[in-house]
Amino acid sequence: MTLADVVRALLVASALAGAAAASIAPRVSIGDLRGLPTPLPYPYDFTADARADVASARARAKTENKLLLVDLGGNWCPDCRILAAIMALPEVAAFVEAHYVVVFVDVGHMNRNLDIPARWGVDRVTGVPSLLIVDSRGKLLDAGHTEALDDARSMKPQAVADWLARWTH
Repeated sequence: MTLADVVRALLVASALAGAAAASIAPRVSIGDLRGLPTPLPYPYDFTADARADVASARARAKTENKLLLVDLGGNWCPDCRILAAIMALPEVAAFVEAHYVVVFVDVGHMNRNLDIPARWGVDRVTGVPSLLIVDSRGKLLDAGHTEALDDARSMKPQAVADWLARWTH
């Protein structure tokens, strides 16, 4: 069993144990990362006004009764770009669009825009991508797993989709 298989098994077991009402994850059309389109996306805009982007996304999520997904990362990070590519796959993108409002926040090398995760009690970002899943009341869901996908390059795309489904209902 590979490390990716162990991670996937843990994520699936955790999802099943902790989220009985979760939506069913989309079936990902590719079995591994070699099936991702290239070049991988560069989703983080270091010139963006991250605070304004998060505020706008949060308002939209509340209005649309969706979860807010704050993706903290940087374009230098292969795991961040892989995660963005998986989320851009048509079947995953449709699922994400139905359940989340996503905002990408460039955190540089863990030295920019760190006031954003601090708003939700995450005082230290030690790996990227770090994902903040925030409910409509503004509550961070499962703060202990913000860095669950920071090794996306060793995961199967389906494991990422399963993790995203964990928070939805």
